[in-house]
Order: sequence, then C-alpha cells, then structure tokens
Amino acid sequence: MADRTNQRILLASRPDGEPQARNFEVRTASVPEPGDGQLLLQILYLSLDPYMRGRMSAAKSYAAPVGIGEVMEGGTVARVIASRHPDYTEGDIVLSHSGWQSFALSDGVGLRKLDPKAAPITTALGVLGMPGFTAYAGLLNIGRPQIGETVVVAAASGAVGSAVGQIARIKGARAVGIAGGPEKCAFVRDELGFDAAIDHRAPDFAEQLAAACPNGIDVYFENVGGAVWDAVFPLLNPFARVPVCGLIAHYNDRPGAAGPRDRLPTLMRDVLSKSLTIRGFIQREFADQRPDFYRQAAQWIADGRLRYREDVVDGLENAPSAFIDLLRGRNFGKLIVRISADQ
Repeated sequence: MADRTNQRILLASRPDGEPQARNFEVRTASVPEPGDGQLLLQILYLSLDPYMRGRMSAAKSYAAPVGIGEVMEGGTVARVIASRHPDYTEGDIVLSHSGWQSFALSDGVGLRKLDPKAAPITTALGVLGMPGFTAYAGLLNIGRPQIGETVVVAAASGAVGSAVGQIARIKGARAVGIAGGPEKCAFVRDELGFDAAIDHRAPDFAEQLAAACPNGIDVYFENVGGAVWDAVFPLLNPFARVPVCGLIAHYNDRPGAAGPRDRLPTLMRDVLSKSLTIRGFIQREFADQRPDFYRQAAQWIADGRLRYREDVVDGLENAPSAFIDLLRGRNFGKLIVRISADQ
C-alpha cells in the first residue's frame, strides 16, 4: 500500500453553534497493513446524517462524543482489499462503521456483507440501512398507525421521513409530509405518493397543515422540533403517538439554550388531558427486528411501494461542507459522499 495514502477527516474543535469548516481537519496517513484476523477496507461511500452533530459535542448523550483529533464517525460501504480474516475475502462489499476516511482496518466485528446484485450498495446507507430501519422501527413500534389514521412526518423528503410516510401508506394510513420548499414538497407528494405535502417555509404553514389534517393528527413522527412542532402540537388527537427521532432545528443550539419555561405547563397539561404518548428512541433498541425490516423493505422496493432518492457528493474533502449544508436543510434525499471511484 506504499503508493496509497489514507485521507482522514478529524474533529479539530467542538462547534459553538453551527459547525464551521475550522471544526474539521484533513490529514493524510499511510495505509495500514492488516494483521492476523484483520481486513483492510477501502471506503467507497460515506453516509452523512444529522446525528453526527451530536457526536461533535461533549454534552452527555446516548453515545460517546468523537474526541478532539479523532476521525469523525459515520456509516460506510467498503470493499475488502486485503484480508487475513477467515470470513472475508478480497472483493467482498461490506457495510461498516469506519468513519470519515478512505481506508480502515477491521477485525470483522459489526460488519455486514452486501450483495451488489440484490440492490445498489448505496441503499445500505439509506433506505435499506440505518435511516430506513429508523423509520420502520419508530413508526411501527411507537407510532403504530392504524388504517385511516393521519400520520404526519417532518423532514419528509429526507432519508428517514420519506420512508416513514411511505410505510404509513403501506399500512393504510394517510401520510402528510412537511418539507422545505416547493420542489421538495412536489417530490414528497408526486413521487413518493404522500396524500399531502406542506411547505414549512410558507407564511401560512400552520393554516395549511391544519387544512391537510381535517380530522387531526394521530401519529406525528418528529424529526425537526422548533416551529414545526409548534404547528403540529395543537392538532394532535387524543391518544396520539409521537415517536421522537430527531430535533434538527435545535442541533446547533448553544449549550444551555432553552425555550420559554412557561410553555412547559401547557405541554404537560395537554399530554395529560389528551393521553398523548411522546417517546424518544434510538433505532438500535429494536435491533432484533432488522431481519424483518430487510426482508419487507426489499420487497416494498421491488413492488414500487417504497421509493428513495440519493444526494451524492463526490470527494471526502467535501464531506464537511456537505454536512454543514445538511444541517441547513440543503440536501435533497439521503446524503452520501462518494469517496472512491475505484468500484
């Protein structure tokens, strides 16, 4: 591997508010050689996801933060280019968690082999990967949509939200998506088949949402928070269920930032009087359901009932700017960085 270098993107400093280019550092290193029981991966694609903003912070969370000077973490699709592991051979394509770098060593733990003939390998980072499973697990275990109910999902054109609405439709519910801008709303409505799509940037957003939900909201899949939550909350029906997957509107809030405390009693009063279920979740809580998800989602894709869109950026060096744009809502579909053209 003497003729190759490993490009790596490290966390240089912790952001104060919105991440900046200076919070990242690009470094190169020699490509490591695998030892006994190891394999060397060449990273083909890197997934960029909103949760990574939390890993840049030292605040207490459900997972440890990335350390200063460490490689930014993230899901990847990779090719095995050298193996001293009995279960893997050169040329295998695997799903890994190798982070923001072009090569990585692995001991095989946590890898999943992919079949390029079964589905495009990028789908393992999106509709057939963590985002798709997040939608599936949160909606079906917490949201529990029933035939004829109204399901509303924020960030509906994104990797998670797009799957939520389509799965809700498959289960017989109405799907109302919330997205940013006419183009994304048209995609959600016309290509994904949602019953309605509302632009949260519209000046009369709350009124449009209420008109699209004449019978109220039975399930709200929360990805955003902020003004979207403010418009949704009054429409929640008694016994509504709210899976809380993300709060991207608040990911860049500075430490200690909080909304008006006088809103909390109103929130809790309605949670009580309407018998609401509001539950945060991490997809790994439902890991035992992954085989069912892979089987069902693959069939739904084959049937044309589960569609997806990928937003591919070329070059690992462009990952920081693409990630910053993701937090600003500028991506369209599942955001992926193509690291290697050697496929």
